[in-house]
Amino acid sequence: MIYRLPLIAPAALAAPDLPPLRGQQGLCIAGIHEFTRDGPGGARGYDPARDLDLAQAPAPLCGLDWAQPRIMGIVNVTPDSFSDGGRFDGLQAARAHALRLIAEGADILDIGGESTRPGAVEVPVEAEIARTAPLIADLRADGVTLPISIDTRKAAVAEAALAAGADIVNDVSALTWDRDMGRVVAEAGAPLCLMHAQGTPQTMQLDPQYSDVTLDVYDWLSDALDRATAAGIDQGRLIVDPGIGFGKTLEHNLALIRRLGMLHDLGCVILLGASRKRFIGTLSGVEEAGARMAGSLAVALHGAAQGAQILRVHDVAETRQALALWQALNNRTDEGSQ
Repeated sequence: MIYRLPLIAPAALAAPDLPPLRGQQGLCIAGIHEFTRDGPGGARGYDPARDLDLAQAPAPLCGLDWAQPRIMGIVNVTPDSFSDGGRFDGLQAARAHALRLIAEGADILDIGGESTRPGAVEVPVEAEIARTAPLIADLRADGVTLPISIDTRKAAVAEAALAAGADIVNDVSALTWDRDMGRVVAEAGAPLCLMHAQGTPQTMQLDPQYSDVTLDVYDWLSDALDRATAAGIDQGRLIVDPGIGFGKTLEHNLALIRRLGMLHDLGCVILLGASRKRFIGTLSGVEEAGARMAGSLAVALHGAAQGAQILRVHDVAETRQALALWQALNNRTDEGSQ
């Protein structure tokens, strides 16, 4: 198999005739690096006959187009979140936090009632529904219209959330945990995010191993897409996530983020969720997860430069500000394109 990694250039600095990467305003395809599992391959120019799909924009989802990166704000309704220590564990606190993220510029809310941090224990279905469905219903009653994602691996939780007004299912198990999840998503006609993980939260960080992490994750996500379409979910409603920190070492995480653009070859929207994760603290020497905002912004901007369409973050206002500057510097203008 030949893998393609787009060589990406900022539109402001690229030749005017270079095509956009997946329809994004600030990024162009300067070339293609091709390689296989047997060798490093090499770079070549963009060829419309072979690479047109890399220039075409994904279809809009839930009213969102992908001309620029979208911010997914995280709402953890859990007592044991790695990042906020249960600060929003409770309906009113979580509701206030969600409304604050919307005011700060979130494009999507991602609401979860079960921590999947390393070592986390499974939450009973009834408890997870009680944490998430009422919150979603209250936000809709408040007049919130932006897309809401339910972060769960359990079909019953997803079904309750969709009935309460959620739009998207974000399954960290990519349909491997609950055999009914594919049916629930297909019947609802909802978009589905498929995330790569090696092992369960209890085991995933014990000793993760890959022959080549970028290619292994790519192939695993390709198989996940096949599972989803076999369940009746349209390819145009699928999102892929490399699962940073889910069964990966520091080196695995860095390799995946460096080659994130390779996932465009799968033909789906790409979600990057690296906000406040341990590898950021390891590299920066910051132990407290809540103090890793600066490092999280650096990773988010790198993800945007690789064409990630969704950035899942805790620090919405700061990410919005950083993206505004990044877009101003990267988008092609009349002056910059002469």
